[in-house]
Amino acid sequence: MQQKEESVLTIERNKRISLSGVERVDTFTDTGIRLTVAGQKVRIEGSKLKVLSFSEGSGLFLASGEVTSVKYGGAAGLKKIFK
Repeated sequence: MQQKEESVLTIERNKRISLSGVERVDTFTDTGIRLTVAGQKVRIEGSKLKVLSFSEGSGLFLASGEVTSVKYGGAAGLKKIFK
């Protein structure tokens, strides 16, 4: 049985976001970033968003900008976890 990796989401003053356990960065613009974390989709929304770093080996992702929401979901759709 394969164990799923845990992921940790940290948002600092709605200006900086870090997320561990990221498998890949699917797409990004200055208003949205889409990631895959443990086979699930995560969408970060905001303005002036910038991907600062992503390490495929460690799964650590870092971005900055005005974060307005983070949505997490699987096959059933995305669910808001932060607003």
